[in-house]
Amino acid sequence: MQPSDLPQRQGPGLPTRFGAFIAPYHGIDESPSLQLRQDLDLVGRLDALGFDEAWIGEHHSAGYETIASPEVFIAAAAEHTRHIRLGTGVNSLPYHHPLMLADRLVQLDHQTRGRVMLGAGPGQLASDAVMMGIDPLRQRTMMAEALDAIVRLLRGETVTEKTDWYELAEARLQMGPYRPEGLELAVASTVSPSGAVQAGRHGIGLLSLTAADPSGRAGLTANWATYEKTCASHGHTPDRAKWRLVVPMHLSESREQAREEAEYGVLHMVRYLEGLSGIPLPWGRTAAGAVERWTTEGFPIFGIATIGTPADVIDRIEALAQDSGGFGTLLLLDLPTAAPAAKLRSYDLFARHVVPHCTGAARRRAASMEWAQANSDRLVGAMRTAVEAAFHDNTP
Repeated sequence: MQPSDLPQRQGPGLPTRFGAFIAPYHGIDESPSLQLRQDLDLVGRLDALGFDEAWIGEHHSAGYETIASPEVFIAAAAEHTRHIRLGTGVNSLPYHHPLMLADRLVQLDHQTRGRVMLGAGPGQLASDAVMMGIDPLRQRTMMAEALDAIVRLLRGETVTEKTDWYELAEARLQMGPYRPEGLELAVASTVSPSGAVQAGRHGIGLLSLTAADPSGRAGLTANWATYEKTCASHGHTPDRAKWRLVVPMHLSESREQAREEAEYGVLHMVRYLEGLSGIPLPWGRTAAGAVERWTTEGFPIFGIATIGTPADVIDRIEALAQDSGGFGTLLLLDLPTAAPAAKLRSYDLFARHVVPHCTGAARRRAASMEWAQANSDRLVGAMRTAVEAAFHDNTP
């Protein structure tokens, strides 16, 4: 990949931070022990490549998403990384007593020296809620109640309140977050406005999980407008730097190679969607057909994937920035799309070519080369004169 192959930086608000959103998703025909180890190794690799963040999910059923406790995973990952920030992506708040969850995250924050983030959501899988006797129709209300309590506890308040599913009696955290500015929080947002409302109510980050939805600009702008309006009504200033967009992407040296690599695991995603819906998907009969559908019309839940070269990915990020009006962090939705080695290569290509394009990290080097090239006659002439003088001065 040559610099001339890449599009020029343009448009509003390109992201300057990058990471991965690791639900995780895994095919159910392999060892879960090895899959968990593979996820831990991936976070270590992301840290080495300079990625800023990794968000770890919480799920308890349906087989494909194998991490039940993002806190346990983060504790292990933190011991083998140095810089990458680690978020719960997301904790399903209706499944936890607010004091217990806040306490665990503060402990993790100290263990990691301030690298932990709390992502909050109502819970994605109805099967998780049903197993715990929770009415899925109540999950968003429960999440709002728990989030309010957690925000107050993290601020150092003493909280006394009773709902129909938890009670706090003079509850307080015995330790505050590691950093004076506190623990960073973000709320998951999908198609409905509820996540944006809760994030805006507390003035915390927005985590858009369906940024690749075919609705595109309409969905992104509607959620941001809700967030802005709610922030304003609660005395908060909306900050696009706190907005994170989650998208599926796979990179390779050519578009054809990327699509061929994606055929490796795309049917795992189709089987997952069929399992949740109970409906056979006609476009999921062949891997090639599934890749075609995923990159054109999109998949339910996962949206439209960008599968191609670094230049294709940059084009997509430019479009996302244009559609959204600008955002701070792009998170790659980690999927079992390609074989492990090809997936790691995809992250490597992203870090080498896409990140510096968005951040402008290579611009000074390019400018330096352009200056040297533009002045080559003068510079080479001076060097030749210096060499000739050295021969003259040192010849017996």
